[in-house]
Amino acid sequence: MRGTETPTVEVFADIWCPFTHVGLRALAAERSRRGRPDVAIHVRSWPLELVNGAPLNATVTKEHVDHLREQVAPDLFRRFNPDRFPTSTLNALALVVRAHRVDPNLGERASFVLRDALFEQGLDISDRVVLEEIANDLGVTMPESSDHEQVIADWQEGQQRGVLGSPHFFCGANDAFCPSLDITKDPRHGVSMTRDASHLMQFLERCLERHASTS
Repeated sequence: MRGTETPTVEVFADIWCPFTHVGLRALAAERSRRGRPDVAIHVRSWPLELVNGAPLNATVTKEHVDHLREQVAPDLFRRFNPDRFPTSTLNALALVVRAHRVDPNLGERASFVLRDALFEQGLDISDRVVLEEIANDLGVTMPESSDHEQVIADWQEGQQRGVLGSPHFFCGANDAFCPSLDITKDPRHGVSMTRDASHLMQFLERCLERHASTS
């Protein structure tokens, strides 16, 4: 037998990236539709404030959120509050690392919980009190120095692997940048966003095919 190991989709992404919020939801939904709970989702750190040399701009992010809500995901971003936009995500990314060290399934859960806190509950995930409450709910301690070091290590590994931005999906030798969305910019009509389910499905097909059992 070969290829029987658990298939894992690695996603290099940042928590305050609204495109990742949509992409992870789409990935989880497709995993459920296929009846493949064995497919693990490991969200790695791609800290945009380090990539870009500055934190994300709340106003620009709100514009992206508005476009996504209007054109792609009317059921998401229900209580997004740009006035509570985090000043950094480094501690939140380190909390995901901490959760993943405890248990990979918990790490996946933390990745979704933190994004829901930001985009669906309007919480400032750079606020230590907010992070401590989330950590308590997850049943993990707050991040340690080794967790922060892993955030940097993820970023460096992502650079070596050719990550284009947030989110970038990997499964073995297969990869896809933002496979759940088709985003175009027109100087006359502005930004156009549509779901790109076919791209995501093709990526998953290649991923699952790689892990298919053969005698």
